[in-house]
Amino acid sequence: SAPSGFTLNGSASPDHVLNLRLALVQSNPQGLEDALYDVSTPGSPKFRQYLTKAEAAQYVAPAADSVNAVNSWLSENGFSATPMTPAGDWLSVQMPVSKANELFNTEFQVYTHKETGMNSIRTLEYSIPAELSGHLDIVHPTVTFPTPSLIKPRVHNAQERAIVRRDSNSCNETAITPDCLRSQYVFTHNASFTANYLGVTGYQDQWPQQSDLSTFLKQFRPDVSSSTNYTVVSLDGGSDPQGPDEAGTEANLDIQYTVGLATGVPVEFISVGDSAADGLDGWLDTINYLLNHDSPPQTVTTSYGANEKQVSRSLAMNYCNAAAQLGTRGVSMIFASGDGGVSGAQNSECTTFVPVFPATCPYITSVGATTKFQPEVAANLSSGGFSNIFPVPSYQSSQVKSYIDGLNGTYDGLYNKTGRGFPDVSAQGTHFQIVQYGKTELVSGTSCSSPTFASVIATLNDKLLSSGKNTLGFLNPWLYTSPSTMNAMTDITSGSNPGCGTNGFSAGTGWDPVTGLGTPNYFQLSAAAGEY
Repeated sequence: SAPSGFTLNGSASPDHVLNLRLALVQSNPQGLEDALYDVSTPGSPKFRQYLTKAEAAQYVAPAADSVNAVNSWLSENGFSATPMTPAGDWLSVQMPVSKANELFNTEFQVYTHKETGMNSIRTLEYSIPAELSGHLDIVHPTVTFPTPSLIKPRVHNAQERAIVRRDSNSCNETAITPDCLRSQYVFTHNASFTANYLGVTGYQDQWPQQSDLSTFLKQFRPDVSSSTNYTVVSLDGGSDPQGPDEAGTEANLDIQYTVGLATGVPVEFISVGDSAADGLDGWLDTINYLLNHDSPPQTVTTSYGANEKQVSRSLAMNYCNAAAQLGTRGVSMIFASGDGGVSGAQNSECTTFVPVFPATCPYITSVGATTKFQPEVAANLSSGGFSNIFPVPSYQSSQVKSYIDGLNGTYDGLYNKTGRGFPDVSAQGTHFQIVQYGKTELVSGTSCSSPTFASVIATLNDKLLSSGKNTLGFLNPWLYTSPSTMNAMTDITSGSNPGCGTNGFSAGTGWDPVTGLGTPNYFQLSAAAGEY
């Protein structure tokens, strides 16, 4: 049956032309993972010796036999495909519903999303032709239904907007400012290496406003020029219209807390428009854009995500392998963990714990949320838990085992004990002051935490590049296995992430599925990064 929230509206018109994407079987995904760990693990002879775009692509490039088999099959049926990635592992092809039904032994139907009224053409199952077995891995979009992000910052009401102006770096838990975060996480470095930049992804008609950024900087970072701006890259018809009715809370938050935190680091807003036909709300097009880029941003922050069960296993693994390619090239991919505690990307009814994707991908860094000061504690909205798709990676296996052993059977059957644990780290995530429509608002969520942590990493990258060293790249093996790095994280030992009628997981000593390894200390991380 269709996923929850969708209703069947009958068969798709046989003449409707589908924009299909075909994922060919990748030649050496295990080799890709090995290469990623080689360049990301301290002590490896290849540590931070990153690959070129072509070198990374070779691990997922399909075998020549696969390319020939799929292209010949398409040609025999009157179609031709266009490669979409450097490796050629994704092909794009257009075909009418009638032919797709015949070739993939399926029936495409129209489904309506109850909440938005949006219609989508999908199927509940399909078959790969026998002659393409071992050559063709995924036909998309088919069984993965549209996945609008469920991670959205909460805007606080007027009574909660106790506006605290910039005040000598002091932290007030009811109104967070950039100076507070820079003080709390001990990073005052001003960047100067212009080739180092930070990518901020934007979806669902979320547009940052230059006037709001200028007001934000005047109010909260008067030491930074209020004319400091960001650049815009357009994907799928994306744009950044300016005007009083165009402001997006998520986009303003992400831009204001990257430009306003990573002082001097150029920020690129990747605006993904409504013409995305990738069946993943533009996520697939975004990662393919980064793969095709000769010099992608060294740090990318994404405050979007959906429940893991909304994405097919094969598609999730393919997307994650794309993130691994970027990691081998020295890119840090950073994602918000979600805002629903153990109930998923947002609070929802559930009988078992709900992991969040892409936060569960083992080749990205997932960021949970904290609140309060002296000490920080876990924010109860912080999504965390264990993947139902990805097994626990080697870099965190001992920490995950230790945490699960400490549960003594609590929640057995509600989560996957052998799954990848998330989040990896955390940062403040409640009561962030942003400027929206020219006025100050308060927002909360891991959408605050991800750009905050990404700003720390982007600033560290600037310092490394300025010293003639390579960027941090895929962070997790360094974070989990280097003693000096682990000591540079402030362990969060109290709080929990309730959901599904339970109190959720509890924060505790060491890694936990609420706050990960803890929050960053830039000064100590900088020393740890410079050891290699």
